[in-house]
Amino acid sequence: MHATLLGDPLHWPKQDLVGVSAEFSAPIAVEAYASGVFPMPLDDVHMGWWSPMERGIFELDDIRVTRSLRQSARRYTTTIDAAFGRVLERCADPSREGGWIDRRIRAVYMKLHEHGIAHSVETWSVDGELVGGLYGVNVRGLFAGESMFHDPIRGRDASKVALLRLVAQLRQIGATLLDTQWVTPHLASLGAIEITREAYLSRLNDALDARSQRWEPQAPLAGAALLDSFFSGS
Repeated sequence: MHATLLGDPLHWPKQDLVGVSAEFSAPIAVEAYASGVFPMPLDDVHMGWWSPMERGIFELDDIRVTRSLRQSARRYTTTIDAAFGRVLERCADPSREGGWIDRRIRAVYMKLHEHGIAHSVETWSVDGELVGGLYGVNVRGLFAGESMFHDPIRGRDASKVALLRLVAQLRQIGATLLDTQWVTPHLASLGAIEITREAYLSRLNDALDARSQRWEPQAPLAGAALLDSFFSGS
């Protein structure tokens, strides 16, 4: 492994939760991702450090794009890093079922964004409203997806469209591993799969060795242009 935040993975517990701490900062978070671990709060004081026994990933060439998703994509425009704070705020909406993004997470990921490590993808309606998006962390060839949202009234498939833009971006910069942490029914419908912890850590090592480019400013992509970019692999 390139980092050993929690020691030798061979000695980690045979469960998804592999560590607990009161300390949490941007440098610790980056080291955790490079170790195959991600943070998620246990309570107001303790941060849990997780490495699922069955890890969710997307293979970049196996994203499932239905006809209805293609039609939805044509209704939106997508951007990169145009509204990170707003995407984070929408993902952290306390009214969302299973919400876990607290003030500590928001503060650290804003700092990671300021340092060019955390990134967002935004989906906009034709009248310029933010109707969906996602955010996550890029460490060399790894992109660790953290959360996504869509407006339930105006943003049908908007988070899925953000995923298409993300994949197009990851291919462009040379990233090789898209981590989803766990596989939910929503992610499974898009092609997410599970691999063992051991397989993930092996894939992570390869991703950390990959020569990926930095995220540079990107032009907005409206419907047809996004689909062209996604399906052309460029």
